[in-house]
Amino acid sequence: MVTTDVLIVGAGPTGLTLAIDLGKRGVRCMLIEQKQEPAFWPKMERVNARSMEIYRRLGLSEKIRAAGLRPDCPMDVYVMLALTEPPLLHLKYPSVAQAQAAGRVTNDGTMPLEPYQLISQYTLEPLLKSVAETIPAIAVRFGCEFLSLTQDAQGVTARVRGAEGEQDIRARYLVGCDGGTSAVRKELGIALSGDGNLLALRQALFRCDELFERLPLGNGGGKGPGKGRHYHVADDKSTFLIMQDSTKHWTLHSVVDSDDEMKTAFERAVGVPVKYEMLYCAPWRQNLLLADHYGKGRVFIAGDAAHLVIPTGGLGMNSGVGDAIDLSWKLAATLAGWGGPALLKSYEIERRQVGERNVGASRYATIGRRKWRGMWRPNIRDNSPAGAETRAKLAAVADVEQRKSNEMIGAELGYRYVDSPIICNIPGGPEHLFRVYQPTTWPGARLPHVWLDGGTPMQDRIPDGYTILRLAGTRADAGGLQRAIAARGAPVTVLDVPDDVAREIYGYDLILIRPDMHVVWRGNAAPEDAGHVAAVATGHALAD
Repeated sequence: MVTTDVLIVGAGPTGLTLAIDLGKRGVRCMLIEQKQEPAFWPKMERVNARSMEIYRRLGLSEKIRAAGLRPDCPMDVYVMLALTEPPLLHLKYPSVAQAQAAGRVTNDGTMPLEPYQLISQYTLEPLLKSVAETIPAIAVRFGCEFLSLTQDAQGVTARVRGAEGEQDIRARYLVGCDGGTSAVRKELGIALSGDGNLLALRQALFRCDELFERLPLGNGGGKGPGKGRHYHVADDKSTFLIMQDSTKHWTLHSVVDSDDEMKTAFERAVGVPVKYEMLYCAPWRQNLLLADHYGKGRVFIAGDAAHLVIPTGGLGMNSGVGDAIDLSWKLAATLAGWGGPALLKSYEIERRQVGERNVGASRYATIGRRKWRGMWRPNIRDNSPAGAETRAKLAAVADVEQRKSNEMIGAELGYRYVDSPIICNIPGGPEHLFRVYQPTTWPGARLPHVWLDGGTPMQDRIPDGYTILRLAGTRADAGGLQRAIAARGAPVTVLDVPDDVAREIYGYDLILIRPDMHVVWRGNAAPEDAGHVAAVATGHALAD
């Protein structure tokens, strides 16, 4: 029987990220995937700011940017009738290069260390797979289908089928990262709750080498929308054209009845003859669903297996990356022997609340998009006062409502773990906002990005393990807390940061950070009971 410490089912971005982080921590893991190789399917197309910060700590942010959309391309969003006609609405968003430049001159904690990166999932998955295959602790097996599982007090036995037939894999823990139809979730008997089958569409992937470089289109006048990321067609079919990372591939969503109609919809959206090839087409349905639980016993679920959102807001895959990083260090700590029983218990408590908020954020953005699409009338193209009024009303509503889909920085950076057994919780706390990010060190929050003297980002100074920040030359003693955490067997570092800007933004002299960059505790003096803070942080408080 094959044995490993962690068996990961599903090699999408969530499973691959989990495997890479575990592997870098020296945890033996096996990653199995039913497909023979990563598929060239159009799914997600943007890694958000928080995920890019996570990938930076994994040493992958530069590789992802090199593989994705070039940094000078605008990320603008248009509402239009066709690419040959003046847009009804143009929402401007910075390119990666512009966002990086703005971040370098902003030091108030409001900006991420890494801005977003447009990269298609069919580009990201092979990249992550190639990284995973270089890490000795990871065994990657494509063409291996998960069939069933049993578990006991010591581990999990999974039945799988590969090229050699059926076999058992024994693991101490198993994580299902196997998507919305998750076989692992079904084996556990975990239900999904929420709203399913909200809208049925088709999605197609086109290759059109000339389109992006010819933008803006027009009859010689170039009056159509310019270069951008999203092109929403104002029609009664929810037609939506998306530029992919190569600028040569485009995805189209539309409510139509056949694959051939998708070609017609593409041609209508473009408006002029272009050479193109449809590479893929399939139906899909919009869902807003959340798993009732994120695991049972020694088996966990993550990513789309745990939450299904509408792509409005771009929170689906990125929520999965957050799940992976939260679960990874907790599994590693438990396997290393220093993680207490509350550590793995906290995974569902922390990540399910984020999943619930992100489902809510997706619903909020979707309702906004439906509002402006509901302003469509059959006369929208008429060259008449009534037609002009329809276009103006739709554009005015879209100028408010479409922004909800494209401005989600609060949901990306501002999520905060509430009532977690491994956070020194304080009643109350900042409001959870979808569209606005307010930097905070309230326990449970992500540590805000700050540039230190010399231009080094705070995040790059923080090592793995637990870190106690001593800010602005404080005389507060961190030694007791450091010794208490070390006594649990956990890695811990005291980092002196004399920078006054960091102290001003963070608001406290001492801050305890856990391995995923979330705040555990803060204060202006050493904690009265350092042993209790250490027990909470390492998952032992409920057991003591």
